[in-house]
Amino acid sequence: MKSFIFSILMFTVTAPCAASGRPATIHSENDSTYIADTSGQSPYDRRVETYRKLWNFLIPTQLITQYAGNMGQISLGIGWDYGNRRQYETNLLFGYLPKFNSSRAKMTMTLKQNFIPWRFDFDDKFNIEPLSCGIYFNTVFGHEFWGREPKRYPDKYYQFLSTKVRINAFVGQRITAITPKNKRKFVKNITAFYEISTCDIYIRAMFQDSKVSLGDILGLSLGIKVQMM
Repeated sequence: MKSFIFSILMFTVTAPCAASGRPATIHSENDSTYIADTSGQSPYDRRVETYRKLWNFLIPTQLITQYAGNMGQISLGIGWDYGNRRQYETNLLFGYLPKFNSSRAKMTMTLKQNFIPWRFDFDDKFNIEPLSCGIYFNTVFGHEFWGREPKRYPDKYYQFLSTKVRINAFVGQRITAITPKNKRKFVKNITAFYEISTCDIYIRAMFQDSKVSLGDILGLSLGIKVQMM
């Protein structure tokens, strides 16, 4: 379990850095970006610039809250957006799962990767993203869930599906309200979104049981994303 969480955190830290491909020195003035010429710098200066760039990428650019979605009743987290058109996002969320019929409530952790292929702007006041899609991995903290099949079950009884980690896929849509540039203090824009998702164990159940329909394995989640920079 500890090695799994460490791997997730390392991926979350390094994914935005690896995927962005930004130059060593980037300056922003009035939301316009230009690239500084670092060709005349010494190896030491270039190394310092690279070091600073990597640390800058660790700064989250988003705050997210999401209701439902196979990641807890309510989840809160941070995110990073990157890519030439900011079409990629990586989110790390922690959720709360009420006890329902179990003995206690539980916490969850979710690593989520989003892709937004299109974005349509309207009058610099709002934009619409007609399609968002992606995949996320969710784990529940608790001794009741296992990563390797316990010996009490027949060999390969669960066919590689543990109860510790769920693999989810989703599609959805978004609408964003943009804060005017002359009024921005802490928030660049606010996005409301919905997602329709399912997970590996639900898909397996549908193929194994003819009574389980597509509607039975799909779930709706709602969320708010605050873009800080």
